[in-house]
Amino acid sequence: MKERGSFGSKLGVVLATAGSAVGLGNVWRFPYMTGENGGAAFILIYIACIFLLGLPGMISEFIVGRHAQTNAARAYDTLSNGKPWRLVGHLGILCATIILGFYAVVAGWCLQYLYAALAGKLVGDTSYVQSYFVTFSSHPLRPVLCGIAFILITHTVIVHGVRKGIERASKWLMPVLFVLLLVLVSASCALPGSMEGVRFLLQPDFSKLSGKVVLDALGQAFFSLSLGTACLCTYASYFSKETNLLRSAGQIVTLDTMIAIFAGLMIFPAAFSVGINPDSGPSLIFITLPNVFQQAFSTMPEVGWCISIMFYALLVFAALTSTISMHEIGTAFFTEEFHLKRHHAAWILTIVASVLCVFCSWSVGAYDIQVMGLSLMDFCDQLTANFMLPVGGLLACLFVGWYIPRKTVYEEFTNDNRFNQFFFSVYYFSVRYVCPLAIVMIFLHQLGVYDMFKRITNLSVYAEFCLQSNHNF
Repeated sequence: MKERGSFGSKLGVVLATAGSAVGLGNVWRFPYMTGENGGAAFILIYIACIFLLGLPGMISEFIVGRHAQTNAARAYDTLSNGKPWRLVGHLGILCATIILGFYAVVAGWCLQYLYAALAGKLVGDTSYVQSYFVTFSSHPLRPVLCGIAFILITHTVIVHGVRKGIERASKWLMPVLFVLLLVLVSASCALPGSMEGVRFLLQPDFSKLSGKVVLDALGQAFFSLSLGTACLCTYASYFSKETNLLRSAGQIVTLDTMIAIFAGLMIFPAAFSVGINPDSGPSLIFITLPNVFQQAFSTMPEVGWCISIMFYALLVFAALTSTISMHEIGTAFFTEEFHLKRHHAAWILTIVASVLCVFCSWSVGAYDIQVMGLSLMDFCDQLTANFMLPVGGLLACLFVGWYIPRKTVYEEFTNDNRFNQFFFSVYYFSVRYVCPLAIVMIFLHQLGVYDMFKRITNLSVYAEFCLQSNHNF
């Protein structure tokens, strides 16, 4: 039997796994949510959630993957002796494949905007930049080709294997991404009036804190770390038995959080310096920010041109580190379950993701393709984010906390009693009780249960008021 691939260094473990977590959500979703939910107050809650939920959840998937030393589906099957728990791995693989399909659409937009920035096409007033995005995204062919091109770039990395492909790419992409981010942060914070944006991001506003803010922070921590996609389990199967799981997880979540905060320091100071409030979604990175860069550096257009190029290069690199991990999940599955050569298995994922990318792209552009009242792309987003990820993460924690023998978990966590014995009890309590409860709360929040309860409560109060008024009358 051919020996499985593995990461060749501790640095490769951290950079590759951190790359799977760092993506477009770090660049625009985290800054937007931070600004909307109380600035530094949200960040403090988010960091607490990372350590209460993110670390135990990540380590749990690490334990399953490294102990089984195989793809996610077989890992759960092996540890459960063929019980239905194997479906957890299949759910994660399916989820990652769907995400890769629609994520490639946005990644393709980033690729197009990098070209447009290089060619100097993102110059004009707000209406021009908006029309540029609408014209491009609604074209029946151009966004599709960009999305497929991005998947093919990912495919090229994957077919070279774990060390020569994933690890080598991560060792190059992550440092470049970090350097670009630092340059952009420095340029943004040097603009006149930028400190107002820094204060907006980092000055706590505890008056905005609410149960919804806490749940939003929990959800951001959960999705930012790729919990529930089988990515962490798959990557952990390439860890050596010498890898310190707690230390590696701590380094990964620290790096992921730093990049998210730096992304906020890049966006808010520049936006506030020209008097623009950043909003969310595609309009932020494809409509608002091109105008921000243009206005902020109006006296130095060459600098603005360079900043725009670096920003979209940053987006492309961030997206690529995520698509590599999502592609590898399915590639590992087909390679090992169907005994295929790696490049054949990779082509299966590439073709499936490309087909899904085509239809998702058309659904938000050239053609009206809907599922349950949503565009196909929005449906895939809602399905994975609101259902598949929380369910996968919950089942992974229950599997490690309640099904796998405690002795097995202890041996993996402590590397056969060599590391982290003191922290094991804290971790085990978290994965058995804290994480499942937190994930259930996120799940209910994503389904809108709390909003529904609030509306029912408000209606009850209103009805009581009406009855009391009639009685008084």
